[in-house]
Amino acid sequence: MIKNYESNGRFSRLVTAGGFAFLSGVTARNRDAGIAAQTENVLAQIDAYLEKAASHKDKMVSVNIWLKDIADIGAMNEVWMAWITPGHEPARATVESRLATPDLLVEIMVQAMI
Repeated sequence: MIKNYESNGRFSRLVTAGGFAFLSGVTARNRDAGIAAQTENVLAQIDAYLEKAASHKDKMVSVNIWLKDIADIGAMNEVWMAWITPGHEPARATVESRLATPDLLVEIMVQAMI
């Protein structure tokens, strides 16, 4: 069974299907903050969405990260490494990309097992 959460007519923020949780790209709510604070905000939202799906960050299998400026990868990784549980690192890709608005510095998309 497929279950959609927070649908808006264009997409759903979260979809569960076949034992997996699929999170759409999560962006920071504190868009006036720097890369570290935006990353912390995004990861906190991911925790909440995974909880809503009866999952957890330790069950992530794949993560895609988009950075406005790849030079921010060190600061983003510092926050990521403090958040991720050692031994539960997902497959991950990180790239530089023009994001939806200039104030967004990071966007993260997650696939996790339920």
